[in-house]
Amino acid sequence: MAFEGLADRLQNTMNKIRGKGKVNEADVKEMMREVRLALLEADVNFKVVKDFIKKVSERAVGQEVMKSLTPGQQVIKVVKEELTALMGGEQSKIAASSRPPTVIMMVGLQGAGKTTTTGKLANLLRKKYNRKPMLVAADIYRPAAIKQLETLGKQLSMPVFSLGDQVSPVEIARQAIAKAKEEHHDYVLIDTAGRLHVDEKLMDELKDIKELTKPDEIFLVVDAMTGQDAVNVAQSFNELLGLTGVVLTKLDGDTRGGAALSIRAVSNTPIKFVGLGEKLDALEAFHPERMASRILGMGDVLTLIEKAQANVDTDKAKELEQKMRTASFTFDDFLDQLGQVRNMGPLDELLKMMPGANKIKGLNNLQIEEKQIAHVEAIIKSMTKDEKSHPEIINSGRRKRIARGSGTSIQEVNRLLKQFEEMKKMMKQMTGMQQKGKKKGGFKLPFNPF
Repeated sequence: MAFEGLADRLQNTMNKIRGKGKVNEADVKEMMREVRLALLEADVNFKVVKDFIKKVSERAVGQEVMKSLTPGQQVIKVVKEELTALMGGEQSKIAASSRPPTVIMMVGLQGAGKTTTTGKLANLLRKKYNRKPMLVAADIYRPAAIKQLETLGKQLSMPVFSLGDQVSPVEIARQAIAKAKEEHHDYVLIDTAGRLHVDEKLMDELKDIKELTKPDEIFLVVDAMTGQDAVNVAQSFNELLGLTGVVLTKLDGDTRGGAALSIRAVSNTPIKFVGLGEKLDALEAFHPERMASRILGMGDVLTLIEKAQANVDTDKAKELEQKMRTASFTFDDFLDQLGQVRNMGPLDELLKMMPGANKIKGLNNLQIEEKQIAHVEAIIKSMTKDEKSHPEIINSGRRKRIARGSGTSIQEVNRLLKQFEEMKKMMKQMTGMQQKGKKKGGFKLPFNPF
């Protein structure tokens, strides 16, 4: 999870003050000391930490907190609001030109994941915003950079414009935009050359591309694991190019997260997207408020709902709900739902988006292995059509056959059958309660989880 170390420290600190009926200046001072240490350990810029602590302290000992009926909760509210403001306040949305194509320059140092991120962003634009992007291979210096982008284009079934490595990047960009207009692409993503460090030659070339293309966005791709170096790189690029946004990669890795908390404040450049995995759909729009909620253990239900909406088939969901009400839910239905949930991302990460998940003992150590899910799929696929529809007919002989066919044990087959029956009962109860609640105006699920 992003910010895992920082999140643990801050959540422990918040828990100490959460339930207090009275909060005095000494309580606030002690809490701020622990928050300061947590932020510095997360590699947040020292000046940023100093300003953050000052703002929270001033508000936490003010009228809005001290005279509140729940001062402990109010202090946490203040911390969340200031943490959100630190990361930019509101989501900074991607530009859309009134005269297509919208041109995006992707810049950054080597090793940050710029080329892969270019492919991920194009994929996101197509899937989420229904756009028609074109990729441009303008990195003519790094060995295999052009080939890498072309491979990504094939994987995404997306056009890649290339003139090889003997034509200048400026000329490549010029011809690419002309081609995009001709073929009616509404976004052009230019993958520019990276260097091992910021140098004059690199910047001059990027300035020339900027001057020619007049991009609507200039995105700097930085590796979140580089900590304060990421902030320094952002400052350098911003001074010379005038960045419009930052894309943080590897935020799912073993990172302290200081870069994400410092970049906006130090360089005044908004974080627009974050990379949370290796897959080509593992790029998300950055929402400061949602990230602040996750860091403080308050969950991130909105992102969870968005993931569900993007990956769950609505028609199938309605059909499934009807099946659960009539107790006709089968193993085929279960297998289909399992596939849709897996598309939303790692299950342990999804669980951590639920409010109060930080209070579940041992959740941080939970590892839902792909191997376990694969076993479940293998067991179900080893059943006959009748067995999937009527699990009650699965006797001891059938269980042995299913275990052999799936390469698992009889114990695993028994466990799955038992869990499936329990799940059917629970789902029937939940849908029954929801229907009862609708009639009485009482209990109601906040959203349909199926």
